[in-house]
Amino acid sequence: MTGWKTRNRSVYYELAPEPDDPDLDPATTALLVIDVQNVYLQRPDRESLPTEAERAHYDVWTPFHERMHGTVIPNIARVLAAFRARGIECLFARIACHTTDGRDRSLSQKKPGFNNLLLPKDDAPSQIVETLAPAGDEIVVIKTTDSALTGTNLRLILANLGIRTVVCVGIFTDQCVSSTVRSLADESFDVVVLEDCCAAATDALQARELEIINMIYCNVMRADEMLALMGVE
Repeated sequence: MTGWKTRNRSVYYELAPEPDDPDLDPATTALLVIDVQNVYLQRPDRESLPTEAERAHYDVWTPFHERMHGTVIPNIARVLAAFRARGIECLFARIACHTTDGRDRSLSQKKPGFNNLLLPKDDAPSQIVETLAPAGDEIVVIKTTDSALTGTNLRLILANLGIRTVVCVGIFTDQCVSSTVRSLADESFDVVVLEDCCAAATDALQARELEIINMIYCNVMRADEMLALMGVE
């Protein structure tokens, strides 16, 4: 059989039996949208960049932006619509700090480089992109860590909601998505990651991280495969 049960396998699981289908009971399943925020989709005009090195770095990120706009955001929107139509809990996590100077951030978000972003919780860059904005009383947690569990009361919220299976989507696959998935798995939640609803900075990082987390921390599948298991056309 081809498909999610045999795809994205690492050497650890080459000889493992095919996994069972996840339990996607609407009463005990939740969707978690991770860090699809304005800051990660904003880009300057390429020609405004003063150096060739900056323009080259800009070009490295172009496939990520194409994937986000052409695949990831439309697929997350489709999954959100399907879950909402069935009354399934939809939750959101976003990176933001409670202070204007970011002094409450975890160490990993203060180190120099890509992760060192100052995102006060009320500022526009820290908000979830409008296309995927939470609706009604859908729950949003603010985290100053990579894992959405470590830096919030999300575990308690999920327990109070009676959730056993968490479907994870968002960015970045090899950073906050992976950290959240590992935390959920360690807390004995069953986790599904939708590979075409996630993105890493590069396709190579995306493929490698999916291979690493698949079958031990989660089941990796595509949106269509999960929706088919749910009986969604």
